[in-house]
Amino acid sequence: MPERSDILWFKTQFQSRIKAAIEGTALSVDFITAIACQETGDVWPALVKRGLPVEKVLALCVGDTLDADKGRKAFPRTKADLLQAPRGPEMFSIAHQALVEMAAQIPGYAAVAKNPDKFCHGFGLFQLDLQSFGKDPDYFLNRDYAHFDKTLGKCVAELKRALKKLKFSARATLTDEELAAVGIAYNTGGFKPAKGLKQGHFDGHRYYGEAILDYLKLAHSVQPPEGRAMKVATRSGTLNLRSTPDSGADNVIGQIPNGQCVQAYGSESNGFVEIEARVDGAAVRGFAASSYLVAEAQQTG
Repeated sequence: MPERSDILWFKTQFQSRIKAAIEGTALSVDFITAIACQETGDVWPALVKRGLPVEKVLALCVGDTLDADKGRKAFPRTKADLLQAPRGPEMFSIAHQALVEMAAQIPGYAAVAKNPDKFCHGFGLFQLDLQSFGKDPDYFLNRDYAHFDKTLGKCVAELKRALKKLKFSARATLTDEELAAVGIAYNTGGFKPAKGLKQGHFDGHRYYGEAILDYLKLAHSVQPPEGRAMKVATRSGTLNLRSTPDSGADNVIGQIPNGQCVQAYGSESNGFVEIEARVDGAAVRGFAASSYLVAEAQQTG
């Protein structure tokens, strides 16, 4: 179960990008956090504690290996179902390898990963199920689920459908209990008011709706520190944005133009500081050499 430190990491990494994606809806950062905790909270916190970079954490957020013999009714119910689908063999190879790579980091999946017929059905931090493979095969085959903005986009699209189904689309705000009902619709496709929050996947202890409410309350209590407004000041024209706080040749994930404003977090380490910036129109988080950053209000000459 994700803890406060896990939620702090999640919100620190993704809060600003979530805010942009849910603008104009009654959804909240805390609610999206709760969805991530419920869907893949057995995976990403463990990967973060192992020190894996964000890109690897996102790529390994896969799960759900249950087939028809364990009650699965949606496509694909079995390996044979998937293999018979257009581009199914290609998808099976990706889905099985994803399981193997994730299990190498998460011991609880090690046994099932040894079975050559097993594969993952859920992909991405917010777990889009393979039952959507027929409608959008490229999302899975191109591994779009490993990119935060793309997996978030799928999640928000599904949540908007849930809002519409519950007639919440015009609402500016929702209570925690109402958001949990949206979560149930996200999980099951609908919501039955008479059943309250005891709906959705049951893990032996809590129903999906109950878990979402618990995670929502926990998320409310965790607020990441505000970033410091900084500006790039370099004579070379651009500043490298890196995935790790060092000057390795293979860790550059983007270029930030001179004069661009960024948000800096935490203290300097090894001559680098963690920042968030927009690269090619998308919010990206990484590390930059602190010597090329100045306070936004500071004159650079």
